[in-house]
Amino acid sequence: MKLSTKGRYGLRCMVDLALNAMEQHVPLGTIAERQGLSILYLEQVFSALRKAGLVKSIKGAGGGYILARPASEISAGDVLRSLEGELTLISGGAGATSEEENVIERCLKEQLWMKIDEAVLSLLDSATIEGLAEEARKAEAANVLVYYI
Repeated sequence: MKLSTKGRYGLRCMVDLALNAMEQHVPLGTIAERQGLSILYLEQVFSALRKAGLVKSIKGAGGGYILARPASEISAGDVLRSLEGELTLISGGAGATSEEENVIERCLKEQLWMKIDEAVLSLLDSATIEGLAEEARKAEAANVLVYYI
């Protein structure tokens, strides 16, 4: 499984919204500037997030984006699935078998690949946007307190 730029940027932006929205819609340009990303690329990312029901948008003055649900109810897995599609190591589904499949390949699939998939999916589904935002807050606070003499 390799995450695309779209998935990585989408997750960053969802955490950014959780940190900065505070019940107000955030313009996409503001998010793009804060994250150092292209607004044109983020338009594609946010279109997919909106279609998946993860963000809401308002057009016009005072418009922008806000999380569609509380950050505690949105997982990293939700975000990545909306942007990446199926999250798996083996294309075609980890459970797919055929009569011609090699015994070694079947063992690898059942004893390794499927277990890795399950562990990764479990981690992604348990990591909430709220939790990631809290970790970002802590890291930012620790970073601010560091100084050199």
